[in-house]
Amino acid sequence: MSHIPISPTNPLVECYGASRPQQGRTANEDAYWIGRDPVPVAVVCDGAGNAQQSARRAITFFQKLWASATPDQIRAADTWGKWVHLLDSHQMGLSQSTFLGMAVMEDCFVGAYAGDSRAYLSTWDGKIRLLTDSTVKFRLGSGQTKPGFLTGNWQARDLLVLMTDGAWGPLGSLPMVQRAIVKEIGRHLSDVPRSILDSASRAGQADDMTVAVLRKRA
Repeated sequence: MSHIPISPTNPLVECYGASRPQQGRTANEDAYWIGRDPVPVAVVCDGAGNAQQSARRAITFFQKLWASATPDQIRAADTWGKWVHLLDSHQMGLSQSTFLGMAVMEDCFVGAYAGDSRAYLSTWDGKIRLLTDSTVKFRLGSGQTKPGFLTGNWQARDLLVLMTDGAWGPLGSLPMVQRAIVKEIGRHLSDVPRSILDSASRAGQADDMTVAVLRKRA
């Protein structure tokens, strides 16, 4: 599990993640990363087949792109589009992987995705919204990736939740996902990713599952 501590560079944002392999297996084809400079960011990737290295390779390359990015570049959709296309090319010849990355800046979030990992915005008053679009199906390494873009505003105590399909799939409908998230709101944020995975696991753990969360502190 990883987290972003409170620091001068991100005084109002916490971020945690958790991942579990498919039941009966030790290898995990999912991977996630949490960073904090120049702004907080979370990434989840889901490799296809026996492809843990593919998901990790995508994240490692994204980290290199992220390391040279400025806040102004991070705000721009064009930057995220370029990154996803570079990741797509970087994964060619390997097993494919999904990509979902989100960064938070002051009162807004930005990001992009390729494949079927999902992002949700759970607001302070218990409402939830699916941010990703199921029509963005091509994964990194397909050579056909057309990224979806994420942008919007968030308020104090709002929660951004990133999930691979192994986590959101068993939960099913949006109301079920909402129930799994909202019931954890009173817990310490570090417990939330594991608790969501617990809820998903009750329906069967037929795939690797990963959750990352970002919350704006009051």
